[in-house]
Amino acid sequence: MRADTKVKGRLRRLERAAEISDGKFVRQDKMVCLMEAVIESADIVCVEGDNQKQADFLSKCLAKINPEKVNKLHMVLSTVSLGEQLDIFEKGIAEKIDFSYSGPQGLRMARMATAGKIKIGNIHTYLELYSRYFTDLCPNVCCIAAEMADRDGNLYTGDNTEDTPVVVESTAFRSGIVIAQVNNIVDNIPRVDVPAGWVDFICESPELFFLEPLFTRDPAQISETMILAAMIAMKGIYAKYLPKSLNHGVGFNTAAIELMLPTYGEELGLKNNACLHWLLNPHPTMIPAIEDGFVKTIYTVGSELGMKDYIRSKPDIFPIGRDGSMRSNRAFGQMCGHYATDMFIGASLQIDPQGNSSTATADRIAGFGGAPNFGCDPKGRRHSSPAWLKAGEEAYAGLQSPPRGRRLVVQLVETFHGKMEPTFVEKLDAWELQKKAGFALPPIMIYGDDITHIVTEEGIANLLLCRTYEEREQAIRGVAGYTPMGLARDRVAVENLRDRGIIQRAEDLGIRKSDATRDLLAARNIKDLVKWSEGLYDPPSRFRNW
Repeated sequence: MRADTKVKGRLRRLERAAEISDGKFVRQDKMVCLMEAVIESADIVCVEGDNQKQADFLSKCLAKINPEKVNKLHMVLSTVSLGEQLDIFEKGIAEKIDFSYSGPQGLRMARMATAGKIKIGNIHTYLELYSRYFTDLCPNVCCIAAEMADRDGNLYTGDNTEDTPVVVESTAFRSGIVIAQVNNIVDNIPRVDVPAGWVDFICESPELFFLEPLFTRDPAQISETMILAAMIAMKGIYAKYLPKSLNHGVGFNTAAIELMLPTYGEELGLKNNACLHWLLNPHPTMIPAIEDGFVKTIYTVGSELGMKDYIRSKPDIFPIGRDGSMRSNRAFGQMCGHYATDMFIGASLQIDPQGNSSTATADRIAGFGGAPNFGCDPKGRRHSSPAWLKAGEEAYAGLQSPPRGRRLVVQLVETFHGKMEPTFVEKLDAWELQKKAGFALPPIMIYGDDITHIVTEEGIANLLLCRTYEEREQAIRGVAGYTPMGLARDRVAVENLRDRGIIQRAEDLGIRKSDATRDLLAARNIKDLVKWSEGLYDPPSRFRNW
């Protein structure tokens, strides 16, 4: 049996491209022709779409190719953020997609899937999709973004390395074609992140690649309801379990906690006892906690606009190389979040009576990102920590099973969100979406049996202490407030759960609701964050309101 078909196919593609490129380097006006030369119909193609960094110029070029020459592409990318990434389906260039997250394009994705204009293979977690790059979804061609290239073709990816390493390696070592857009071509680069031998073609893009400030949250938008829920979480979970390593999902609820570490966290005795090691992008709202000495290390899956100078001033905390710049890696970060953290705390759009949650609703396919990896109990974990052991003691007390620990998985949500839409529902929209989009299973983000606590402004439901499905359901209904699901609770059962400490209200924790004011925020606006950073944080212009 021949085992060099891909190698011969690669050589065939390179021969077609030889007249278009000057060695590795390609002019901007030749990029569409290059793509038509190296991409073949029905190829698996990855155009780098990360949480933040986008190969936007290459996305636009791909959308301009002739569908009569190249069609039926199978796209694989972690994040769908740009319109061009879906335009190729409208134009008949691509027909199928496997992805992880599509927040900005979630509404359009749902409409196109329902109309049959796009076929969704699966909604993956990041780690799951990366794993498939090396098995059955290996790209024939990948298009990536980098900060710089030198004259030999070595690439420097800078602070926002993100998905680049996993995309390049999976393609380059399976006889695929690697195309890079770079911001600049220079004589010398700060460090070699991708060696020239792994890269086939390089184009200096007309504009800097698109970078989304995804993790910037203005403290001015944090409400007193969010602050109350943050107080409940901090006293009822952080101070109880003392998780030393953790991940925060992106959102205003967790941003409130970050800004309250130097104030309320100090009062609770968390400093030096909890929240020491983080898997986290450089959230600007972490600046006060870093400056106050709460944080020992932060491993990053990407960077954040405006944080570059501040990051470089903290080489003990962030992963800084010998060249003085940060190195991020989303694959390693996802692995760290899955195995090396005691706690994940995030949010969701919908939660059902058994705690199943999803951000995929009837009219929006937002995807999952890393939440299913972070928001689960990793059965392969074997190293112990006090928080992991304490959660395990509660979860498995009295059960006939070997002793084991348990990851803390917390959903921190308000009972209503958006335009008074209930977060707690009797049935997830994911079931309806399954039918509309033809999924094999409803797209549930985090399964209920992985969740340990649900926190709202109404209190905490400690699901670790529940021993039956009925107890679990009433505990969740008990913190669902005035949503229809919350109003359908069994009041006697809920009070019994409260007596047993499974449900805890603010007053049960000794928290006065009148204390939940913005005075607890170490920074109350973006300008305050700049002051905390001593001017090193340079926020994007849209966040400057002074």
